[in-house]
Amino acid sequence: MEIWAHTLFKNDERWLWYSVNSIINHVDKLLLWDTGSSDNSLKIAKSLKDKYKNKISLREYGEVTPKTFPKVRQEMLDQTDSDWFMVLDSDEIYWQGAIRHLVDIIKKTDENIESIVVPTINLVGDLYHFQEKEAGRYQFGNLKGHYNLRFIRRSIKGLHSQGQHGVWGWADDEGKQIQERNKYKFIDAPYLHTTFLPRSEKRINDLKVPKRAKKLKYEIGNKFTLDFYYPEVFFEEKPDFIRSPWLPTTPGFIARAIIETMVGCHTRILL
Repeated sequence: MEIWAHTLFKNDERWLWYSVNSIINHVDKLLLWDTGSSDNSLKIAKSLKDKYKNKISLREYGEVTPKTFPKVRQEMLDQTDSDWFMVLDSDEIYWQGAIRHLVDIIKKTDENIESIVVPTINLVGDLYHFQEKEAGRYQFGNLKGHYNLRFIRRSIKGLHSQGQHGVWGWADDEGKQIQERNKYKFIDAPYLHTTFLPRSEKRINDLKVPKRAKKLKYEIGNKFTLDFYYPEVFFEEKPDFIRSPWLPTTPGFIARAIIETMVGCHTRILL
């Protein structure tokens, strides 16, 4: 049984290297497609391609809009020749134990399971703080919070990419979202999600990515406890052009986060 991974990226120089390296040894192939980066993301992707050679298929796809987003996802699906595939966004970083556990379970899963849902740990501000679980809005059956559907069985009848970016998903031959088929399995093997942090070194590059302008959150998150441990990839030897992930937030960010957090709390009380 083979598992391929799909990664689209644009201006993700801060996290792309960590994301790919966190899973690459546990999948059979990675489709790594650039959608018009203007920072060092493509340079990083090429270095990954050189390192992992035939395991990574790198493509300079070109610009993608919210309307053409399902098209590129469909093209990735059409080029996938595996039993299962994994959706790996370039802001998602796995623990080795988590990705190993997921792959082991998938290889033993019977035909009644079509997809895998996992929890996410969403960072805010920096690597030291995370968003409370209650803020998560994704829902899968009785699960509601920070969750995501990340592994899909390729043989689902009529499986295709459907919708626009923001309301997009995988659907079957009847147009039903695959999570609505109630054949998913929840596995408590989370990944670290940097979606609310800057993804490129310069803000102007983040603003070039559709809908990313609204993703940066100014929040005072919960601080990780001393016994929390980070994904192993953060401690691996890396090229000189890969930025350290350990930089804390700036005083300006903290000041704005305090104000926005207080305003948000006051608004919830009034409601």
